[in-house]
Amino acid sequence: MPSRLADLIRRARRLAADRDRIVESLSEDWLRALRGQGLSRSDLNELWAALTEEAVRRAGQSLEGKWNPQAVRQEAEDVIARLRARVEAGLGEPGATGRAT
Repeated sequence: MPSRLADLIRRARRLAADRDRIVESLSEDWLRALRGQGLSRSDLNELWAALTEEAVRRAGQSLEGKWNPQAVRQEAEDVIARLRARVEAGLGEPGATGRAT
């Protein structure tokens, strides 16, 4: 049993590292796309809300039956919040804290 737990911990760490690399890559892509666009705070809020809903929708479809809807939403919100924090920090947005508002 202890080796099974150790395997699960290693897998969780690997998956978290993969997620972090994906968020970093996506944030660089979004930063390049958004820089110089002159978007308002309201525009950015709408963008992050729409991205969150799209992530929830897509994850819900691909994880159907594997995760409950609350877990899917929480993970999508967490990932988009990380992405948002990195992008807004790169854009120099005031108050970029990593929390979606």
